[in-house]
Amino acid sequence: MSGTLGTFLFVVAILVTIVIHEAAHFGAAKGFGIKVEEFFVGFGPRLWSFRRGETEYGVKALPLGGYVRIAGMNPYQEISPEEYPRTFGAKPPWQRAAVIVAGPATHFVMAFVFFALWLGLAGQVVERGVEFDRVAPRLNGHVSPAAAGGLRAGDVVVAVDGIRHPTADQLVGYTKAHVGEPIPLTVERGDRRVMVRVTPELSTVQGQRIARIGVLLAAILAREKRSVVGSLAEGARMVGSTTVLAVKSFGRLFDVTKIWDQLFGGAPRTANDPASLVGVARIAGETAKRNLGDLLVLLGSLNIFIGLLNLLPLPPFDGGHLAVIAAEKIRRRKVDVRRLMPLTAAVATFLLLFVGSLILLDIIKPIPFR
Repeated sequence: MSGTLGTFLFVVAILVTIVIHEAAHFGAAKGFGIKVEEFFVGFGPRLWSFRRGETEYGVKALPLGGYVRIAGMNPYQEISPEEYPRTFGAKPPWQRAAVIVAGPATHFVMAFVFFALWLGLAGQVVERGVEFDRVAPRLNGHVSPAAAGGLRAGDVVVAVDGIRHPTADQLVGYTKAHVGEPIPLTVERGDRRVMVRVTPELSTVQGQRIARIGVLLAAILAREKRSVVGSLAEGARMVGSTTVLAVKSFGRLFDVTKIWDQLFGGAPRTANDPASLVGVARIAGETAKRNLGDLLVLLGSLNIFIGLLNLLPLPPFDGGHLAVIAAEKIRRRKVDVRRLMPLTAAVATFLLLFVGSLILLDIIKPIPFR
């Protein structure tokens, strides 16, 4: 039930996100006195609408987002001389840029809100220590240092030398730095603490020589909720770090060769591969089964991606409109947007094929959920 609820909430949140994006374009245009002819939720046949002033508001049959129709943005629209001063193209470049940027900007704001809510309400999963999941009886043909020291599965590491409650990485790093030297370990076993000394030694694992004492580690995880101030500060930091990560992953996203191999060559999909909204909705359902609150961080990350995608300097993305405005500013003359229609059609066709391929992959070869 939680999986179905998670998928439903995810879909609703995405629809609301798209409507907010369009509402930002609408609000900015109205603020600069630009005529907005339509603001609809959905696409396709009109189900219901009303007119207030010069704008028609309504709902259409296909709940796939929404749109606003701003006077003058369609290069083939006929504009009378009387209406021209209130069209998009008649406004100064900075106002037109503000109208365009308003849409993508909402995604970064919403990502911040989602991240902050997640940190404050659900909590971030953090490592609170490490325990021994298994103790090997032998290592390198003799009794393992862990077994010789009396360590047992389930022992929780309290300290290694002067490091209290070390993480798995800290314990591994300390072990690596003290090969051949006895190291003091304090572990918690039930209601008592035990102090032992073990001597790490080099062992060959998958062709590599690494320091070992003969244990399998398991991280102790817990959720850590932040204060209001902490949630806001960390939420802002997460927007920045997620944006950087998303920018770095864009090249991998549009790896057409890999997608072709996955569709027709039998190549497997991995957790790091791109997915359509169909695949992400499935992941949202699986995420909700574990913790419904983690949908917030998924929505935050997805909003970052949508915002960046919209800023690509290609038509029909918002970034394409910004590129035209920048070109006009540099060249000091208007760009005939009609000449860009072939490029717009090519980009739209590529996107249609690309998204269609991802949807097909999400159906026949879903991404493994971690």
